[in-house]
Amino acid sequence: MANVISDETIEYVGILAKLELSDEEKEAAKKDMASMLDHIDKLNELDTTGVEPMSHVFPVENVMREDVVTNGDGSEATLANAPERKEDAFVVPKTVD
Repeated sequence: MANVISDETIEYVGILAKLELSDEEKEAAKKDMASMLDHIDKLNELDTTGVEPMSHVFPVENVMREDVVTNGDGSEATLANAPERKEDAFVVPKTVD
């Protein structure tokens, strides 16, 4: 298998990732990327016939409950110390003409 990554590919990936790599870092990245691609090639050899595709290893389900108000909106307590109020709102000085 032995995937070989070219210098141009590393340069392009560096540009996409907005990385400035030294020559040593580029060589290390080439080896790492080749190793990852070799691993993917090895996984592609597996027989997955009859295996259902999945998006998560654990079953994911929405947990729904009734939306019940238990403590009210607290508007009276919120407005209790307001210097001035009009119905259910604070009265504040006008700031924009």
